[in-house]
Amino acid sequence: MTPAPIPAEEQERLAALRALLILDTPPEERFDRVVRFAADEFDCPIALVSLIDENRQWFKARVGLEVCETGRDISFCGHAVVRESIFVIEDASADERFADNPLVTGAPFIRFYAGAPLAARDGQRVGTLCLIDTKPRQLDATDLGILASLRDLVAEELLSPGGGQ
Repeated sequence: MTPAPIPAEEQERLAALRALLILDTPPEERFDRVVRFAADEFDCPIALVSLIDENRQWFKARVGLEVCETGRDISFCGHAVVRESIFVIEDASADERFADNPLVTGAPFIRFYAGAPLAARDGQRVGTLCLIDTKPRQLDATDLGILASLRDLVAEELLSPGGGQ
């Protein structure tokens, strides 16, 4: 397993995340609505708004997953936040970076992952809107466009006055 990388500008990224004042806040319908739509639109069992802090990925909104956070080191979203574009893993069990990841070998048995990075005002990527499936799959250009549009909606909500409040 390849642990999630730490970006060179990690301190700036964490400052941008903290400035949103959203970590560890209660669920909010404005985010829950987007993950429900994403799960339905893509027929995926799991959809999340995931925010990455020093040690964990914390889920602001979630469908299909009971836990509210996992370790950053094993997170797929930790890999996605170091990229500008959507990060797609079509079959995690066949990808050497993830094949022995405990989230692949055990519950929730991730096979497919697509994470669209969420950027703060300064451009620092603080989390993702992600889709997870228990079977391998692909996204075409239309799917990627829809996921990017949904990500943009989440980003607008993160950056709206009041942030996570």
